[in-house]
Amino acid sequence: MEYSKIISAEFSANETHINNIITLLDEGNTIPFIARYRKEMHGTMDDQKIRNIAERLAYLRNLDARRQEITNLIAEQGNLTDEITNALNSATTLTELEDIYRPFRPKRKTRASVAKEKGLEPLANEILNNTDTLLETLAEKYINAEKGVETTDDALAGAMDIIAEIISDNAEIRKRIRNLTRLNGFLTATGTKEDMGVYEMYTQFSEPITKVAGHRVLAVNRAEKEDFLRVHIDMPDEKPLNVINSVYGRANTPSAEFLENAAADSYSRLIFPSIEREIRAELTEAASGAAIKLFGANLKQLLMQPPVKNKVVIGLDPGYRTGCKLAVVNGIGKVLDTAVIYPTHSAAQVENSKATLKRMIEKHSAEIIAIGNGTASRETEAFTAQVLSEIPQKVQYIIVNEAGASVYSASKLAAEEMPEFDLTLRSAVSIARRLQDPLAELVKIEPKAIGVGQYQHDMPKKQLEESLEGVVEYCVNSVGADLNTASASLLQHISGLSGAVCKNIVAYREENGSFKSRNELKKVSKLGPKAFEQSAGFLRISGGKNPLDNTGVHPESYNIAENLLNELGLTLSSENLCHVLNSITSEQLGLLAQKLNVGVPTLSDIAKELIKPGRDPRDELPKPIFKTDVMGIDDLKEGMVLNGTVRNVIDFGAFVDIGVHQDGLVHVSQICDSFIKHPSEKLSVGDNVKVKIIGLDKAKNRISLSIKQA
Repeated sequence: MEYSKIISAEFSANETHINNIITLLDEGNTIPFIARYRKEMHGTMDDQKIRNIAERLAYLRNLDARRQEITNLIAEQGNLTDEITNALNSATTLTELEDIYRPFRPKRKTRASVAKEKGLEPLANEILNNTDTLLETLAEKYINAEKGVETTDDALAGAMDIIAEIISDNAEIRKRIRNLTRLNGFLTATGTKEDMGVYEMYTQFSEPITKVAGHRVLAVNRAEKEDFLRVHIDMPDEKPLNVINSVYGRANTPSAEFLENAAADSYSRLIFPSIEREIRAELTEAASGAAIKLFGANLKQLLMQPPVKNKVVIGLDPGYRTGCKLAVVNGIGKVLDTAVIYPTHSAAQVENSKATLKRMIEKHSAEIIAIGNGTASRETEAFTAQVLSEIPQKVQYIIVNEAGASVYSASKLAAEEMPEFDLTLRSAVSIARRLQDPLAELVKIEPKAIGVGQYQHDMPKKQLEESLEGVVEYCVNSVGADLNTASASLLQHISGLSGAVCKNIVAYREENGSFKSRNELKKVSKLGPKAFEQSAGFLRISGGKNPLDNTGVHPESYNIAENLLNELGLTLSSENLCHVLNSITSEQLGLLAQKLNVGVPTLSDIAKELIKPGRDPRDELPKPIFKTDVMGIDDLKEGMVLNGTVRNVIDFGAFVDIGVHQDGLVHVSQICDSFIKHPSEKLSVGDNVKVKIIGLDKAKNRISLSIKQA
């Protein structure tokens, strides 16, 4: 199979670029490295497109492997013909291959196999091929009491079972009926209980397969799993039977009615149940794929939230009975102090808690308080706002999504990082740190526990994990990691670094002190030339021997960067460096690239890095909204216009934090005036938005919001 030709056609890409990507992948290069440092070889494709190409390549290779496997299996049976070989070679999907293999696959005991054991296969073939003789006449010679065929009716019944299976095994018929069902079928659900709870809207549900939304597919699947629904595909049988009869029908012959009955039996008993399972699996796969893609987009936005740098932060992990855990961390996340306070207990306890928090703020010059949004969050927020109103210092607070914090705090990794603290205090530290640097902290948590998806627990585990790991890998390598401060858990997402090598980097750092140059990485145990090539450009050293070590310029291109500066009469310390580099026109860049014997994309990237060494792409994103006072759902009124932050984007809308305990829902129809297919076209996790309250159900804690009316 010519993979590059197929993929280039599917992706509308240059075939040479696709060939180069395949070669780079086969040589063991990582996707972030290929996307960032081999742009000339693939025409500046981004990480996601290269990842999609890699996935498609893997599918095509699996397809070829299965094609060869099936060819060998059929050949071993002595049934391989030129016609079958051509059909196998023409198949473009695994489903097509399996349809071709179906007649040759070893079968469990079926009605047809029982009939064959009784010697009725020749009768079935005669009925299919003989158009003139009466069926009873054909069947008489197959009566055999010893084999359980006592009458012509017995013989004909067995022959019909065999013919039904022959029809069912016909790859072309299955393909045509599958396509008909996709176009004309309905996904239908019926409620099984009086109280349907959250599935009430699906009690009598029916939508065309061509139109059913992915989140509805996942919803009915879950309801079926929980025994709230009976789910099936409705498909009128007239068209499928016409397909079968166009091949096997024998109008105006003695066998006409018999073959029509065999067709009906084959369709209802064998073909449709199988195709129903296949199409439901297709719907689930498509819905899961879309949900995973949306989860990935939300996760990317969450991980890429701007950090709150160089601020002393107090993390509060709210709680009722066990109190509120408090942790103070300095500007680089080091724990300075911890405590447990009881802001929801007696008046005396509240006053003691106030005194403790005030003392912590003053002692450590804390500037921001990060409050987890879990149990008792609302009461802790009210308590915090009250404390801030009683002190002279200018301190603000923010509600932080604590999803996954408890998972992390109970993990082996958290115990290794903070052995001196129990798991409740680790949660408070994690909440503070995830405000300071969301990316560095959230990579310690299994992505699906972060809570920015929908139906993530229903997704194929392997597919979800691979997709989310790709997102984390993209985010970490886009930002880069400080070689002298990054944890092993952050480093292991850097291109080319294994978990063992990351631990060795940290161990080397602890034993020898800070890295002074990227080249020093070569001294780390088990970090070979390939790992150095793949990782070096994504690792930063601030204040090292070579200023280029604090940029995204790869060591292999340092000479190009230096030659560029020489051509422009500059040094890295030149005052007019930024002005000169920003003033270069595309035409001048092209001439410089030619003179320096380098590609324009690479030279352009080098120039951008020289303009702003240590650049963090997250700094350009909207900053989080801090608060000093509190508002509850009882303070809300319809018509109020508020500022909020998008917390989650889903298929039918987005959840927005407006500063009360309960996030409000902006339905997709309330996002903008123009038609959009999906909320993600306009909104991303972390966006700051202005919303208007258009509905309140305080009893059910439901808030309906509108962006377009705000």
